[in-house]
Amino acid sequence: MKNRFICIILLWGLFSAQFSQYFIVAGFDLNQKYIAAQLCVNKSRPWMHCNGHCYLMKKLKQAADKEKSAERENQKNSFQVAIITQPDHFSLKEQHSRTLVVREAPFALPKNQSSIFQPPRA
Repeated sequence: MKNRFICIILLWGLFSAQFSQYFIVAGFDLNQKYIAAQLCVNKSRPWMHCNGHCYLMKKLKQAADKEKSAERENQKNSFQVAIITQPDHFSLKEQHSRTLVVREAPFALPKNQSSIFQPPRA
């Protein structure tokens, strides 16, 4: 039961982060009359037919900026972790190597070359 609850919370958090723009649009659709009447910047200019879309665009821009800043912060943290986790020391060990001399076999074609190499027929 505890694991299921934790799983549901983690999935909800994952989906809310991925679909935040859809939640903003859904909230706008549900409250469009209130937003157009109270929160709209252009409510004094009804001929523009804004109906609260200025408020929607402002909220979507805020969500995008928040997501970008979170992504930058995440990249900074992962970069710092990569730097910290690298070992602080290294050592050079002397390695003794042997030189292996390989004698080359003389290059020789098979005796029946005519079966392999045939000129093109015109």
